[in-house]
Amino acid sequence: MKALRARNLSSILLIFVAVCLFARVQTAAPQASPPPASSAAPSTANARAPEGYTLPPERAAQAVAYAHARYELYFVDFALSVVALLLLIRLAVAPKLRDWAERIARNGFLQAIIFGAPLLLVLGVLSLPVAAAGHSIERRFGQSVQTWGSWAWDWTKGQLVALALAIVLIWLLYLVIRRSPRRWWLYVWLALLPILVFLIFLEPLVLEPLFFRFTPLAATNPQLTLELERVVSRAGEQIPESRMYLMNASSKLNELNAYVTGIGASKRVVVWDTTIDRMSTPQILFVFGHEMGHYVLGHIPKGIAFAAALSLVFLFAAFHAIRWLVGRFGPAWKIRGVDDWASLPVLLLVLLIFDFAATPIGNAYSRHLEHQADQYGLEVVHRIVPDAPDVAAQSFQILGEVDLAEPSPSWAVKIWFYTHPPLNDRILFARSYDPWREGRSPEFVK
Repeated sequence: MKALRARNLSSILLIFVAVCLFARVQTAAPQASPPPASSAAPSTANARAPEGYTLPPERAAQAVAYAHARYELYFVDFALSVVALLLLIRLAVAPKLRDWAERIARNGFLQAIIFGAPLLLVLGVLSLPVAAAGHSIERRFGQSVQTWGSWAWDWTKGQLVALALAIVLIWLLYLVIRRSPRRWWLYVWLALLPILVFLIFLEPLVLEPLFFRFTPLAATNPQLTLELERVVSRAGEQIPESRMYLMNASSKLNELNAYVTGIGASKRVVVWDTTIDRMSTPQILFVFGHEMGHYVLGHIPKGIAFAAALSLVFLFAAFHAIRWLVGRFGPAWKIRGVDDWASLPVLLLVLLIFDFAATPIGNAYSRHLEHQADQYGLEVVHRIVPDAPDVAAQSFQILGEVDLAEPSPSWAVKIWFYTHPPLNDRILFARSYDPWREGRSPEFVK
């Protein structure tokens, strides 16, 4: 997966659910010709991985250009989002929609639909140029093979899902604000956890199949299924063969992945067909072991707890910020109060800025969890995969070559953008981590 992230305006609405961790769009790099197929070929399964992450000079230059332009697009996206919200506030778009909604309906939920749908559609359309630029760059650098028609349909589906969810959230938000003007931030925060857990449960059952096709892994790769079951068994998890799936990532992407998703009855193993095409079975087992580590080490509940703590700070700060802003500028903006539907763009602007400022904190915590998952992956495939450290290093090298990962990101780039440790650090750790040879007990898998 890409080791950095960006957001569009519609994703800020889901801060109410998961502190802006859910709806994300990938941004990408500047225009360039796609690399020759030979230069994109990953390391062979039997080749010894280099001491650290390396790329040939031409490929390294492409990776740097790709990464730097994605960073630029990230900041452009943020700036345009701020400008768009400021324009909506300055032009009193929300008050006009509020007046329209109140004239048509008396029911609060119907007002939320009449007010929210047009406003969210405007925000979605304003985010479209950046999203399209990101897809264009992904195509030019060979990271995506998705046609524009398919991408447009996926974008539309994503907007419709976000729209439906956001309208419900807006209605609930203002219902709580109107019933508890002084403590709404606390009650909204308390509602985040069950909603987030429900979305994690629902994602593999409803959301992911909207964008990719999933088929039983055992039907096409029975031997790989058996090997994955060995890793699952050693991890102490219970995921039967019937919950192991192959995803047709190659219809849209060149990226590689194998992971565990869902929670409870929706938990399942997913392997991308691109991973099977580019990696050997031992390498797939390590990648999968890394992802399994997130579940076994409790990273999902820990991530929820971290998101909950951050959201509490966000919402409390937003409570005070929006009270001051509406009290100071409300008449000029034609906003009657915090409980007015028309205050929504102001709240979104506040949350967008808070989220942007907190990005390095979230990234640092994510890198910590990803490092633990790397360690767990090495431990769980020990004795299942021969020469696991070399296999892990090879896997990281392949991921970097396919995904055009930047060879030597600066410390500032790492702090602001990287949700995973840089690949060079991960390879060096994989090749050096061997507690068994040193007579020490592994930390996670005994």
